[in-house]
Amino acid sequence: MCRNIKPLFNFDPPATDDEIHACALQYVRKVTGMRDPTMGNKAAYDAAVAAVEAATRSVVSRLVTRSPPRTREEEAERAAERGRKREQQLKARYAPG
Repeated sequence: MCRNIKPLFNFDPPATDDEIHACALQYVRKVTGMRDPTMGNKAAYDAAVAAVEAATRSVVSRLVTRSPPRTREEEAERAAERGRKREQQLKARYAPG
């Protein structure tokens, strides 16, 4: 999965429209390989973003869980910890000597 696409399910407060749009946009960017579509591709690109956004909103609103809701702060701390571990692994791998 692309690192920039964030989980949106089971958050308190729920995912915002901006978060859903950002994930849809990132997905379309990834599968098309385009950050900024040409004028000839803009309509198809925007339609794809809208379709992915609608599908995302639908699935997130229909899922159920018994787990307590997550908070964005907890998820940010977990991501930061994963980043620190990844950095330590890279330093160890490429350390001189």
